[in-house]
Amino acid sequence: GWKEKPGESIPGGSGMSINIEEFHMPRYRELPDMGLYLEQVVKYINGVLGGLGCQEITSSMVSNYVKKGYIANPVKKQYYAEQIAYLFFLSVAKNVLPMDNIETLFEMQRRTYDTSVAYDYFCRELENMLQYIFGLKDRLEDVGHTASEEKKILRCAITAMSHIIYLGYCFEKLK
Repeated sequence: GWKEKPGESIPGGSGMSINIEEFHMPRYRELPDMGLYLEQVVKYINGVLGGLGCQEITSSMVSNYVKKGYIANPVKKQYYAEQIAYLFFLSVAKNVLPMDNIETLFEMQRRTYDTSVAYDYFCRELENMLQYIFGLKDRLEDVGHTASEEKKILRCAITAMSHIIYLGYCFEKLK
């Protein structure tokens, strides 16, 4: 049955087509920072996240996020690492949280950590949670150095995101 091989990849469709054991969120220092145009940003983010079964991000969504102030305006029509980091979080979080709550998380992050630290925490915790939920490890690792209400809220959000990804995987296997 499918439960015996939770790390295997599932080909096809808009469902999951990624091996969770090998899934890697690019860390902040790995994000393109030479300036990407809108279509390049969309292609890059969808390329990384597409296999998780998340709804793809579109150019109009990114433009809307800029217009509503969720991410900074592009500079000479180009997006840089900080904006791309926010877009990665938005792309995964919007599957489980309303935009009001995502905006609250962004405000909380800006008060507590710079974007690179917060984004790298998100990446490590998402990989950690996915591997745990998919049964690839017996326990969750402690990610980060502090115990705070903000960290607890973010871990809960990442747990919800990971469960949605896992459910998508399960339903894809049942088809």
